[in-house]
Amino acid sequence: MDSGAIRQLIAQLESTPSGLHGKDFLLTWKQTGLDLGAVLLAADTLEHLYRANVSSRVFTSGLAVSNFRDKSTRTRFSFASAASLLGLTAQDLDESKSQVSHGETVRETANMISFATEVIGIRDDMFVGHGHEYMREVSDAVELGYRDGLLPQRPSIINLQCDRDHPTQSMADLLHLQKTFGGLAALRGKKIAMTWAYSPSYGKPLSVPQGIITLMTRYGMDVVLAHPEGYDLMPETLEAARQHAAQSGGSFSQVGTMAEAFEGADIVYPKSWAPLSLMKARTDLLKEGKGAKVEELEREGLAENARHKEWECTEDMMARTRGGKALYMHCLPADITGVSCKEGEVAASVFDRYRNATYQEASHKLFVIAAMILLTRFEQPAKVLEQLLEQGTPRRFTVNQPALAR
Repeated sequence: MDSGAIRQLIAQLESTPSGLHGKDFLLTWKQTGLDLGAVLLAADTLEHLYRANVSSRVFTSGLAVSNFRDKSTRTRFSFASAASLLGLTAQDLDESKSQVSHGETVRETANMISFATEVIGIRDDMFVGHGHEYMREVSDAVELGYRDGLLPQRPSIINLQCDRDHPTQSMADLLHLQKTFGGLAALRGKKIAMTWAYSPSYGKPLSVPQGIITLMTRYGMDVVLAHPEGYDLMPETLEAARQHAAQSGGSFSQVGTMAEAFEGADIVYPKSWAPLSLMKARTDLLKEGKGAKVEELEREGLAENARHKEWECTEDMMARTRGGKALYMHCLPADITGVSCKEGEVAASVFDRYRNATYQEASHKLFVIAAMILLTRFEQPAKVLEQLLEQGTPRRFTVNQPALAR
């Protein structure tokens, strides 16, 4: 892509004002359409600058602090990569090695890590009814620290996955769909099947399916949710999906089988998650310190999963989709039958066919996170990107690198 095409993206961002400056990015359904559009445009611009070997370092110092309260590969490295892309130093907060393990309060920790911090990314996805609330508590703490003059800047809080939503994943998924189908307008009327799928592991969060149904319904898509009885999502997210579908002219429906959801679908997203009731019970037991009961509950969860092994994305299931060629999506890692597990979410032949596509899907996340940081930290992000393009500083030194066509 030459500089003219990048300038077009920047011009579109200039005409897409968002209200993210100085704010957090916690739940997609709490953001305006302009906010979401600005993130997509900024992410696309940053990705093109990266591929054109143009530096996007807009900070000369500062920290990007991450707090992963659950395991992570893609999001952890995407956050660190986004920080580096913008010139920040990534620093992971390991609570087991901090004073948090000795009872330090959230308010104190949040302020102590924020003296030179521009952004705090948090993953807290396993505790239903508490993950989002923890992020709000951190947000309130740094807001108060800034108002009281203790912090020279108020760090923005980025949701790297909570119990309700996974904004960086769903926005990366949306950017993937935009690129695959040729624009957001092209998604209108497309059917996406968000379905439960069998996994031999228990306790996967609900935030990915919730993020998909609440975001894709905003773009006129026909979103179909399917899961076995008992694997319900949080009512708040179901209601948001219904409202978004009504507003966008799309649709939101629920069916009882994977086969019905896949019928005529343009996109399929088979992904395991735990029953909401069991996740709530697990959270309560952990709060009460009843570890033995948690183990018993998780065994029950595995047994319940095993009753639904037919929920697998097989070649026969894919044959039900539009022309048998629906786009397969997954947040990764997928449980691949005969590869990563004996029986899982997706047949090996299906996953192998879409392997590169899912890796491309994942590759957008670092630019989405970088866009969220850029938009929350700079009042005029389009001007900042325009200046980066004008400077044309090489991201990686190359002898006799040709300049971008102007």
